[in-house]
Amino acid sequence: NHTRVVEFVLMGLANSRHLEIILFLFLLIAYLLILLGNITVISITLVNNFLHTPMYYFLRNFALLEIIFTSTFIPSTLNSLLTERKTISLPACFFQMLFFYYLGTCTLFHMAVMSLDRYVAICHPLHYTTIMNSRFCLQLILACWAVSFLLMFPPTIMTVQLPFCGPNVMNHFYCDTSLLLQLSCTDTGFIEELMFITLIIVLPGTLIVTVFSYGCIIITIFHIPSSAGRKKAFSTCSAHLVVVMVFYSTCIYRYIRPAQRGGQDSDKVLSFFFSVLTQMLNPYIYSLRNKQVKQALK
Repeated sequence: NHTRVVEFVLMGLANSRHLEIILFLFLLIAYLLILLGNITVISITLVNNFLHTPMYYFLRNFALLEIIFTSTFIPSTLNSLLTERKTISLPACFFQMLFFYYLGTCTLFHMAVMSLDRYVAICHPLHYTTIMNSRFCLQLILACWAVSFLLMFPPTIMTVQLPFCGPNVMNHFYCDTSLLLQLSCTDTGFIEELMFITLIIVLPGTLIVTVFSYGCIIITIFHIPSSAGRKKAFSTCSAHLVVVMVFYSTCIYRYIRPAQRGGQDSDKVLSFFFSVLTQMLNPYIYSLRNKQVKQALK
């Protein structure tokens, strides 16, 4: 006889109480910085008329997405670190998994769209206002949300319907699909293949768009006659590329490496990098170091 699982145990980020307190403080500061940075970006780009441009429209939506994305797992992780409560109910786990992967996928599409926006602005400046009109910008944002949902909903809903008979322990700090599939007491081969194909489409697909856009931007920068202008442009692009490469490299290695099976401590470290550290840096790299935003803040 099998006992049906009604909750899962998340082992979290640390095994010792002392380390849990340190991680709680670090994660709390990181979460507050994420909220502060992104709320500032949203507020400034809404109230300042000079920032009502396609670039800041995308950044405002990206900031909102980051707040929602990190809020799907950081508060529960903070609660787990503080109270030592490691369990999560079956419905809560499924909802967390659905929103984590849906919003994470949407983040990748948003990054690709923002890189395309910068490509059009720098490489085709005379046609920028014609191409990036308000209607087209809205269509791109809606497409990001819709396509992400269509890609991630089928494998996620299939995972939700799987039977879980025990064990119920996951070596992670949020509900991860690969770990849930390992805990199921039925064959999950089809879902694993579907998830792998989906991630192959999303991760390398959006990365190609992003790298192509920045590659064209860098080539265009070389033709800028002013050395000061080239230096400033390279500074901006290099900062963006560092964030993009850290985010994509950790995501790709975590989810589509050969013979990928979750549950190692290294997986938690990689997940922490792309789900917390890069999210903390994004508002400051993409927006708050921008000269126009600094002037708007003043």
